Amino acid sequence: MSRVRLPFKAALLALLVAMPLGAASGETVINKSFSYFSIGGRTAAELDNALSKGGPMMKSTGARHPGATRIKFGGTITYVNRGGRCAVGAARVTLSTRIILPRWKHRPQAGRDLALVWDTLSSDIKRHEERHAEIARNHARKMEKMFLALRPQTDCEKMQESVTTASAEAIAAHDKDQARFDRTEAANFDRRMIRLLQYRLETLKKAQR
Repeated sequence: MSRVRLPFKAALLALLVAMPLGAASGETVINKSFSYFSIGGRTAAELDNALSKGGPMMKSTGARHPGATRIKFGGTITYVNRGGRCAVGAARVTLSTRIILPRWKHRPQAGRDLALVWDTLSSDIKRHEERHAEIARNHARKMEKMFLALRPQTDCEKMQESVTTASAEAIAAHDKDQARFDRTEAANFDRRMIRLLQYRLETLKKAQR
């Protein structure tokens, strides 16, 4: 079987609060990293202001957010001649996620109440961004299965068109899932923070007994 190896590019997304190939199997390559931005503030109001002004910028809205997950998809498709038709022989999807989180420089000097609020909030921000990365990982694996399931075409140009169309549809589905998650999180933010604060307070009280 002859092989034609062509690259594909899925998308570069910013979401704020964003090898050798086998004959017929995918191998998702996933890389996750963290980076931090420093903020100041001595009161809750100053902290809120610092997050609003110092957080990562969301290009789609022009607004800053307290955390971000930058997501980049890429990869390689290998085409093979199968019975006189062009088919996907192997697919490798790559995913790079960079989680950007706040770091409060005055945390060591903070009073108990403000420290409690900050620890609760920063933990929730990290959980939120980790979930964005998880959603992206799930979609990366789905993409590989989708590429391998594409029907062969009469030539590799048409096969490439099928891959491009499938890539666009996969990215659109990924975007919808990420947006749906953000909407749910935003709607439940107040209740979630109250519940988390109460839990941490109860944990502290038990530890002091």
